[in-house]
Amino acid sequence: MSDMNKIVLIGRLTRDLDSDSFGYTASGTAKARISIAVNDRIKKNGEWQDEVSFFDLTVWGKMAENLKPYLLKGKQIAVEGKLKQYRYEKDGKNHSKISVVAEKIQLIGGSNGNSQNNAPKQQNYGNNGGYGYNQQQANRNYNQPPQQHRNNSQQQYSTGYQYEMYH
Repeated sequence: MSDMNKIVLIGRLTRDLDSDSFGYTASGTAKARISIAVNDRIKKNGEWQDEVSFFDLTVWGKMAENLKPYLLKGKQIAVEGKLKQYRYEKDGKNHSKISVVAEKIQLIGGSNGNSQNNAPKQQNYGNNGGYGYNQQQANRNYNQPPQQHRNNSQQQYSTGYQYEMYH
């Protein structure tokens, strides 16, 4: 039986995506580093309390480029991805850090009070790294902005983009 590495999180961005957290690799691949806060309610000593966990995420390729204008502090997102452990040495000591590598990101809810955020209420983004995509999108002109449509059965907005990362 093979192992499985899959994680799904829903949380809010802890900061805006800026020039320090977005850039391109030497080979020209876009990379965004973001962090989300995930709230949980736990019962402690008979009372409900909020507990917050923070997770670092890495978003690659076209997904990072497409999401760049929408990744604003407070924006709620759903992330599906995998855990990646980074090991490194600093000041003679071994360190380890675990991050989430995003494979799909869904923007949840509307604008978070920022009038510049004109994203539809809900969008699905994934990252194909240029190697695979939903066949229904095969004829779409990706140089044009996504066409928004309303799905009456779910009462949600979507761009129709649904990329996935294939290995």
